[in-house]
Amino acid sequence: MTANSLSISQEYPHLVMSQSRPLNVQIAQEEVYSFFVEIVKKLSPDDVLREFKGLFIDGLDSQDSHSIPVIYSIFLNDNEQEFCNTLKRCSYIIINNWTTNRKDKYIPELVNLFANPNLKVKNNNFPAINNCKSWLENFINSKDYQELKLFAGKHEELSKGHWANRYNSYLLVDQSVNENNCRDQQEAARKLSRQMKDKFKFELAMYIARSQSAVSSTTRYTNPSILGDNVLHLIKAIVLKKGVFSYENIANIFVKQTQEQTLKEFKISIEKYLFFSVDNQNLVENLRRQFAENLSLWKKDYSQEIITKELFLRTCNRVIDCLTTENGKEPSSLFILLLAPGHSLTLVIILLKTILICRNSRRHLEIRIAHLIRYYEKYPKDECKWVINFMEIFNITFAIYAENVEYNLIKMEENQSSNPQLNLDGYRVFSQMKVDRQK
Repeated sequence: MTANSLSISQEYPHLVMSQSRPLNVQIAQEEVYSFFVEIVKKLSPDDVLREFKGLFIDGLDSQDSHSIPVIYSIFLNDNEQEFCNTLKRCSYIIINNWTTNRKDKYIPELVNLFANPNLKVKNNNFPAINNCKSWLENFINSKDYQELKLFAGKHEELSKGHWANRYNSYLLVDQSVNENNCRDQQEAARKLSRQMKDKFKFELAMYIARSQSAVSSTTRYTNPSILGDNVLHLIKAIVLKKGVFSYENIANIFVKQTQEQTLKEFKISIEKYLFFSVDNQNLVENLRRQFAENLSLWKKDYSQEIITKELFLRTCNRVIDCLTTENGKEPSSLFILLLAPGHSLTLVIILLKTILICRNSRRHLEIRIAHLIRYYEKYPKDECKWVINFMEIFNITFAIYAENVEYNLIKMEENQSSNPQLNLDGYRVFSQMKVDRQK
């Protein structure tokens, strides 16, 4: 430890005495939080890690220790959950500061402090130590630790490990809105999710520019998707609809035309809007019928209510539920109906059209995507190819249409047909920053 290092025993000496007398748990927690808020600003990451390890782990990982770390004595009255909450919040106080100050490369070291084999060895001669190790082991096996590991995952090669790691940004969105999580965790999740999305958006724009230029480096920017080089053709097809009949223009027209409708009328209108001009109309007819039936049964008692902003939002959220997961635990029948035959792009475009009329539903959609990832992540990659294909198309489409970069398709040859649907090879995709219109 450096000469400038602080110690929790020096800053809050009465915490060290807590083994001999009761200490108010909430007061103790706040002082521990204040300690980490202070040291993470002043000390080097190595010293912060040393303090964290000293408080929560040192002693438990030693075969010769006869006493428990002082922090555990505060919670020994069967208060394991409060100990877990304290451990989590201290972790996220550190993570937030390191993320803000670009020291986030140290986050994996923080997370990996718990990957200590000695913490799993129980020494029956010292029941108190065994009890504390059990708490740590329970934490390591909990959802809380799995969520913490997402922050270390940013610095790991996403192509290695589990296939679902590529989509951690959506799991982080789910963390950021979970009211059971502390403020520090919500903030950390929000920051990292945005960073990951911005990184993908930037890499996609750079890849598009590089892949269309004969003079650009072929190695500087790689394809951020896993769809191969054919992804450029897909991107052109996604960008294809521009001008008067663009998805955005049609969305604006829809919003204006439905302002005075009742909920019953609005349900009919949104069904027509979402499925209008969808490719393979014959193939999606069954889906469209099931969607209409599902939506018509929702809030029938409000059928004659004039659509308000709140009801508009709730209806769009319900549309998203119908198309993804209705209970947050398993995919909806409509999701499976569309994806199983390989209509990923069709589903993505329908979801995009929903967000273009209601940008405030974006977060709800991303939470539902997180629920789908959680459902499918227990299956091996080979059994989830169609889900992975959907996720890749979803990422690309929303980076193109629902973010602050505008993509346009430009004809490059004078003798090229004016209809790009006939030959996309004669067109190039260009991008530029745009001002966000609707919130």
